[in-house]
Amino acid sequence: MATSIHQVRFPEESDVYRTARDDLLQAELELRRQLEWVAALRRNLPLGGALKEDYVFDEGDPDLDSFGVGKKIRLSELFQDGKDSLILYSFMYGPDMARPCPSCTSILDGLNGGMHHALQRVNVAVVAKSPIQRILMFALQRGWHNLHLLSSAHNSFNADYHGETTDGHQIPALNVFVRREGRIYHFYNTELLYTPRSPGEEPRHVDLIWPLWNLFDLTPEGRGGDWHPALAYQKG
Repeated sequence: MATSIHQVRFPEESDVYRTARDDLLQAELELRRQLEWVAALRRNLPLGGALKEDYVFDEGDPDLDSFGVGKKIRLSELFQDGKDSLILYSFMYGPDMARPCPSCTSILDGLNGGMHHALQRVNVAVVAKSPIQRILMFALQRGWHNLHLLSSAHNSFNADYHGETTDGHQIPALNVFVRREGRIYHFYNTELLYTPRSPGEEPRHVDLIWPLWNLFDLTPEGRGGDWHPALAYQKG
C-alpha cells in the first residue's frame, strides 16, 4: 500500500476506503490551492468604475415600532470609519413579486446568523426593490434582526449594478464597493452568473456566501438534483 498523505485513521476503515479517500484528499488539496489563487486574483483586481451616483435608499428596522421607516441613507453613508469595503447583496424581492425568492431567503437566513462576525471587518447591506415596509415585514417573519435592509424602490441602483434586467426581472447579484481617498469605486460583481454553463448546471455565482450547498456537497446525496430551497417546509 502506498504511503498515505497523513496518519489519521477511523474505526474499521478498509484499505480500499483509505486509498479512495487519499485520492479525494489530493483533489481537496488542489482545490484549496485553487480557491486561494482565485481569491488572490480577486483581491488584486484594479479599481472598477467610480460609483455612478451616491444612491439614496430607504431604510428601517424590523425591531422598531412602525419599523422605523421614513429614513433615508446614501450609499456613501453605508461605509463606517475604519472599514473601506462594502458588500451589497441584491435580494430578489421586487414590488411585482408575490413572494420573495426562496434561494435568496436561504442565503439571507445564513447571513443573518453570522452578520455580527462579518461586520467586524466589512460593511454589509441587503438591497431589494420592494417598498421598505414590505421588506421589513418579511424580515420580521424570518427573524432577520442582524441584516441592514435597504429599499431601492426610488433609485436606479438595481438597474445600474445588474440587480435586475431591463424588463425589471430581479437578479441575485452581489456587488462589492471600496472607498479610496474619499471616493467610492465598484470593485467586484458575481459575474459568474453570466458565463456559459453546461446543461443542468447551476450558475453557482453566490455559492461562496451560501453554506447550504457546501454542506450538502459533503454527503453522498450531494445537492439533490432538482431540489431547491423553499420558504417553508412540511414538518415530519
